[in-house]
Amino acid sequence: MSRPSDQVSPALEAIVARFAERVRYIGVQHGLTGSDVEDLVQEVRLRLWKALESGEKILAAPASYIHRTAVSAALDLLRRRRARRETPARLSRPSGLARLGEVASADRMVEELELQEQVGRAIDTLIPARRGVVRMYLAGYSREEIADVLGWTEPKTRNLLYRGLADLREKLTAMGIGPRAL
Repeated sequence: MSRPSDQVSPALEAIVARFAERVRYIGVQHGLTGSDVEDLVQEVRLRLWKALESGEKILAAPASYIHRTAVSAALDLLRRRRARRETPARLSRPSGLARLGEVASADRMVEELELQEQVGRAIDTLIPARRGVVRMYLAGYSREEIADVLGWTEPKTRNLLYRGLADLREKLTAMGIGPRAL
């Protein structure tokens, strides 16, 4: 007779295999790229294992639970990534900078962060299909890579990307951001 813990691993593998593409898509929607997307899949696997503890509970987990777990894990990965970026920036600042130079650089950093937040808010207003494609494109993925990741044809990806970028340009211009806004 098998112990309950012997049933956890196959159940966990089955649920992760079933939802892996959805978890990756959630990661991409949240701006994760490359190995961070794969880290997200592993983080979801770990969270399911810790929270549900038995094969029956894991297999009975509804899709909404997996979705919420993936979103939560993606946000945590983003927070950790941001924390890693801030620490080296502070440590790598040249020690010989004049106070005036530091203020100017701090102002520029704040302006860049505000711009990133405004662009992020504008992207959040796009329709979901366009939002994910635009995020991936701005993260550096090519149209072909986006089509592969999302399982779409290249023409569909191209269409959604171009329409999404046009919508984004329009929204940013309306917000006073961009060349026409000057």
